[in-house]
Amino acid sequence: MRLQRVLTRALMLLLAFSPLAARAEGPEKLPVVASFSILADFVRQIGGDKVAVKSLVGPNGDAHVFQPSPADAQSLAGAKLIVVNGLALEGWISRLIAASGAKAPIVVAAKGVKPREGEEDGKKGVDPHAWQNIANAKIYVENILAGLIAADPADADFFRARAQQYELALNETDRKVRAAIASIPPENRKIITTHDAFGYFGEAYGFTFIAPLGLSTDSEPSARDVAKLITQIKRDKAPAVFLENISDPRLMKRIGQESGAKIGGDLYSDSLSPPDGPAGTYIAMMEHNIVELKKALAPNT
Repeated sequence: MRLQRVLTRALMLLLAFSPLAARAEGPEKLPVVASFSILADFVRQIGGDKVAVKSLVGPNGDAHVFQPSPADAQSLAGAKLIVVNGLALEGWISRLIAASGAKAPIVVAAKGVKPREGEEDGKKGVDPHAWQNIANAKIYVENILAGLIAADPADADFFRARAQQYELALNETDRKVRAAIASIPPENRKIITTHDAFGYFGEAYGFTFIAPLGLSTDSEPSARDVAKLITQIKRDKAPAVFLENISDPRLMKRIGQESGAKIGGDLYSDSLSPPDGPAGTYIAMMEHNIVELKKALAPNT
């Protein structure tokens, strides 16, 4: 009898640590790979605990100059859904997907967004930073929701309910942004940032953003370009220079010193902060940015 009890206990331990037991403890999560952290947050907001999300470009990372690793290809190979921005942001993603052999469907989050033109190295191009307008972020959410439902139809109602709640939260964030901007005098709504990432924000909320870099951070302004920018800042009386979390701050500090413009706080453009930072989610990012803009540009704040 004692031997039987020992064998029974051993069998129970084996079962407890077997893959079957691990699956029995809870439903398997849908593996989703997003190209960068802002898209990964949208997926988490809609997918909740039904998804396991991997962001190829992590917090404070720069999707413009990202260099994929073999581990990234492995992540894509195991995905059931891949989410990319589109609008030519991730020039590396098509090659990486092909190299990985991934078969998962691909959601282009910016599909349906009205793209704006931008300029890089004197050439016209499409501005990929559409998420900086909250109205566009809601289009991203609709596209990601459709992709999640197609990949996991059994949880469609769960995804729809979370997307509806998230859209309400986005509407409230838009209201906060507009209320904060109302306190900034129109003549103060001209600011300098590291690269041209805030065009959609400017169009939506009435700001003019001037940047020494183009649409991508994968370029360096010439000394002549910097001198022209400093002259423009002085002429237009742009009140503040803002740093970005993904860029080297030395250039903007130099521009601020030579132009006399105030150095504002860090803005989050192409990437979130780590979860414990000031911009760990898309909504936190938008709220953080408008607080920093208001502090530097609104009188008596």
